[in-house]
Amino acid sequence: MGAQNISVSITINISSEMSLTEVSSNRSFNGYQKVYEHKSEVLKCQMKFGAYIPDEHDSALPVLIYLSGLTCTEANFIDKSGFQRFASEEKVIVINPDTSPRGIKIDGDDESYDFGTGAGFYLNATEPKWSEHYRMYSYVVEELYKLMFANFKVDANRVGIFGHSMGGHGALVLGLRNPNLFRSISAFAPICNPTNCPWGHKVFQGYLGSVEAGSQYDATEIAKNYDGPERNVLLDQGLDDQFLKEQLHPENLLTVKNPKIKFDYRSRPKYNHSYFYIATFIGEHFKFHVDSWK
Repeated sequence: MGAQNISVSITINISSEMSLTEVSSNRSFNGYQKVYEHKSEVLKCQMKFGAYIPDEHDSALPVLIYLSGLTCTEANFIDKSGFQRFASEEKVIVINPDTSPRGIKIDGDDESYDFGTGAGFYLNATEPKWSEHYRMYSYVVEELYKLMFANFKVDANRVGIFGHSMGGHGALVLGLRNPNLFRSISAFAPICNPTNCPWGHKVFQGYLGSVEAGSQYDATEIAKNYDGPERNVLLDQGLDDQFLKEQLHPENLLTVKNPKIKFDYRSRPKYNHSYFYIATFIGEHFKFHVDSWK
């Protein structure tokens, strides 16, 4: 089932606070891999994100937002996935943010890899200790989204989102909750049902006060009630993934029967959870998104 030609009307209000500082710029595959820094009004700290920009173009280009997993910064995807070749070939701008607020200090934020620093989980925290800064959901769909339009020549009708692990969870949740913003969705080894896994239990209890409150950020629960435009969703999973059985649970998401969502599930024998796996299949994801925009 091909994507429908849906005209998206988006009002982008640009403020004077949306300026960027270029941190680095490297020539790569007929384009530039850049890293920018800016003051985030949502997270109340300085944030970095990567932006791959194909060479000069006359018309607005499609854009993909990539969300990384636990412990990552914006650098992991830039340095390890090899995506730039495909972004250049397909003429797609790629934006990839950091995974959590940086440069702040909250007691306990560095005690474990799966909570706090590097583990924003793409939600808006409600517990007072975390709620001022840990608002990665709003950061991506509001602030970062507007930054794209303020600084790059982006086609609002061809915007997709994808990610890996915690970032795959984020891509599914943000994509399904905001179909007016994201035309296409894919995920590598996503946390598909976080209200039913240890990672999800820990972050929902810590950031939101209860596991039950996390259902609004659970792709399996969101898919059950999804009532937006028809969507194809690419789910990509390595079968030798060390987190597959305990944490990821793609089988729970795949059992959801919603006529408005069609899952393209691609299982990869012998592949694990690493960026070697992502680099192997990243080209298929670009093709999926480009085809979805037609």
